[in-house]
Amino acid sequence: MKQRDALYEKRFARHFDELKWLYTEIYDNDSMFDELCNQLYHFYQKRNQSLKDLDQKREAQPDWYKKNDLLGMMFYVDNFAGTLKGVESRLDYLEKSNVNYIHLMPFLDTPKDRSDGGYAVSDFRKVQEKLGTMEDLQNLTAACHKRGMNVCMDFVMNHTSEDHEWARKARQGDGEYMSRYFFFDNYEIPSKYEETVPQVFPTTAPGNFTWLPDAGHFVMTFFYPYQWDLNYKNPRVFNEMMYNFLYLANQGIDIIRIDAVPYIWKELNTQCRNLPRVHTIVRMMRIISEIVCPGILLLGEVVMEPEKVAPYFGTIEKPECHMLYNVTTMATTWHTVATRDVRLLKQQLDIVNRLPKEYVFLNYLRCHDDIGWGLDYASLQNEGIEERSHKKYLNDYFQGYAGESNSRGELYNADPVSGDARFCGTTASMCGIEKAGFEQDANAMNRAIQLDIMLHAYMFMQSGIPVLYSGDEIGQVNDYTYKEDPFKAADSRYIHRGAMNWELAKLASDKTTVQGKLFQHLSQLEQIRRKEKVFISTADTWTIDTWDSSILCIARAYKDEKILGLFNFSEFDKTAWINETDGTYVDLLSGNKREAAGVDIPAYGFYYLKRIEAGA
Repeated sequence: MKQRDALYEKRFARHFDELKWLYTEIYDNDSMFDELCNQLYHFYQKRNQSLKDLDQKREAQPDWYKKNDLLGMMFYVDNFAGTLKGVESRLDYLEKSNVNYIHLMPFLDTPKDRSDGGYAVSDFRKVQEKLGTMEDLQNLTAACHKRGMNVCMDFVMNHTSEDHEWARKARQGDGEYMSRYFFFDNYEIPSKYEETVPQVFPTTAPGNFTWLPDAGHFVMTFFYPYQWDLNYKNPRVFNEMMYNFLYLANQGIDIIRIDAVPYIWKELNTQCRNLPRVHTIVRMMRIISEIVCPGILLLGEVVMEPEKVAPYFGTIEKPECHMLYNVTTMATTWHTVATRDVRLLKQQLDIVNRLPKEYVFLNYLRCHDDIGWGLDYASLQNEGIEERSHKKYLNDYFQGYAGESNSRGELYNADPVSGDARFCGTTASMCGIEKAGFEQDANAMNRAIQLDIMLHAYMFMQSGIPVLYSGDEIGQVNDYTYKEDPFKAADSRYIHRGAMNWELAKLASDKTTVQGKLFQHLSQLEQIRRKEKVFISTADTWTIDTWDSSILCIARAYKDEKILGLFNFSEFDKTAWINETDGTYVDLLSGNKREAAGVDIPAYGFYYLKRIEAGA
């Protein structure tokens, strides 16, 4: 073998023993391991010099993403700007929005009529033709890097589309490719899986297996019938998917979002969720990235409460994901909006704040997906709140049917038997902007805008990286036109995936418009977050009792600096009965000095109070 790059050799040697041990533990296949190692160097050689330079810069500053200067925005390429070239043409707008981390929702090749929003990938090395090419992606990531922007993409490694090359060959009876999935010629073993494995989509895609009449076999399909689950017990699957992973990283991607992480490993007589081997797989991915492309981050999609999410960070000595989503806090936030009661949210934040400071969460009010009501029902039950009736109340509230709600939206995967359902809607519509606009009620619109801004201010106060969904910065409302598209009509999640309205975006600078009011206020909040050191991820963060169940108080401190965030979740003027006597404070939004005691807060109002003079 030719002499390998010294820097690569140093990284490889540092991780070799653990990688081999983990690989052998699962596969015990020396030839496949040797192939993997050879391919790692191949992808390192293919990595261009600018990306290698960025790798070294980030290796020297491993906590570069834990500061207070990242703001994310997620969007579908076609909805945002038509094509990848179109996204590149909109980078000025993203900079104006203070965004320096863009999450491109799935853009790899998928069948148009069976795409699941892009999560049924038929080719991991091809961009959807309507969106552009891999060269366009490289040009976009390079343009982003010149502006200090980071690019995130989804890596859907749990399954492939039934149109993927492997699936087509498996369907034809090729044993090598059948072994890359879970095929069964009768229902005996699938029936045993069904005894313990919960259904992901019991209404729209019941069951976990699909019968293929032309192939005479059942195939495992946890999500949708056209998404075939991959068998990671086969080393060929792991190797080939790691090659796809590295190929995509080499296009200039900074953050790889691993889709459906807990599902990756399957075993009979289990729920096929969160099994130990999943962590082995993710740990190997982390090692592989640190050898070949150490500048990238792994973002895990793990939709569970923080205690169960935390293991996916790994340990300090053996890390797995760099970042995870703060899912339960997001759901609890909307529960708080509907109940005007912050107690459960305060408890949730206390749990997150007790986790190690090294853990970085992505915080968001909504994403491309539905909102599932995965709350702490044990705590709610202590308050006399029963799970099924409360889920019904939440869904009724956000549809506008209960609790004097101004929200608008639609249910997703409603199950009449269990009474369970998830909710879909944009932030603006859930805050009442859609209803107020339709009714042309100026007072209602002002309240809705205030609620929207307050929720973003609260989100920015949490530890981690805030992420917006495209259009939220200008208050875009629900898009009901998805019902006119036969490929989307059955999926209500498209109600909040509407196309970016660039005509409305032009109003972002006009403070007399809804768009301008939101955009300018969010910009002010984003600039405060970037300026104040206490917003760094490793700052001390805790909640403070306000003696009013509608008001949340979050405190942040870093070195000698301290900020209090006060948030009124009710439509009534309130008083936060705090008594922070450790100095004089200033409201960062108005510049007014005040004591941090007995703070009067208007309906849906908030304050960022910074201590400027320490007390005696």
